[in-house]
Amino acid sequence: MKVKLIFSFLGTLLVLSIVVPLFRMIIATTPGELVRAAVEPEVIGSIILTLRASLWATIVAFGLGVPLAFVLARSRFFGKKIVEGLIDIPVIIPHTAAGIALLMVWGRESLFTRWTGLSIIGTEASVSLGMFFVSVPFLINSAKEAFKLIDVRYEKTAITLGATTWKAFTTVSLPMARKAIISGGIMMWARGISEFGAVVILAYHPMTAPVLIFERFQNYGLKHAVPVTVLLIIISLVIFIVLRFREDRL
Repeated sequence: MKVKLIFSFLGTLLVLSIVVPLFRMIIATTPGELVRAAVEPEVIGSIILTLRASLWATIVAFGLGVPLAFVLARSRFFGKKIVEGLIDIPVIIPHTAAGIALLMVWGRESLFTRWTGLSIIGTEASVSLGMFFVSVPFLINSAKEAFKLIDVRYEKTAITLGATTWKAFTTVSLPMARKAIISGGIMMWARGISEFGAVVILAYHPMTAPVLIFERFQNYGLKHAVPVTVLLIIISLVIFIVLRFREDRL
């Protein structure tokens, strides 16, 4: 009982460290300021762009990251730990450095642009690219750990009964790991929404919500940045609470 009380106290301190700054910012914003921000086209456009670009990045990651997670969970091969370390690098390095690295590959002076004549810098695609780079480890690692927890005998039994390896994956492994994969996808989407460093280098315009908040803080001060911040927090909070409830029903 004492252990539970101690742990509850420590957990309360942690929750307060998150809630108090957010609550302080919310109460510092008047309803009028929040309404003005909510009807401002630039603000709404930046929030919609942020949510949409991060969603595109997450959808692509489902197609690329989940198969990779399965391979990492089920296979042993030379260099596996190196691959896992490389996947984690975007979480470790400064995200401005990530933006510069991406700019070297996809920028206007890059080989890609020279060969194809196409430039994605300053487009929604580059926004999604920056979000993808910094947030995809959350999805891959969550899926990988889920696949590791599934007994391989389930898959072997399905194959023994006549299923192909693909069918065993889609009807056995994937359904059993779906909650962890969805949870990882939610975390990836959330991380993408909050990204600033990589995105501001790849695409100052079109302006995402974090970049808009930074611009208003830099040019006009705290008073003009806070309402946009609060609006983004409220919208994100509502979305992710709904997603968490839906997640529990899957």
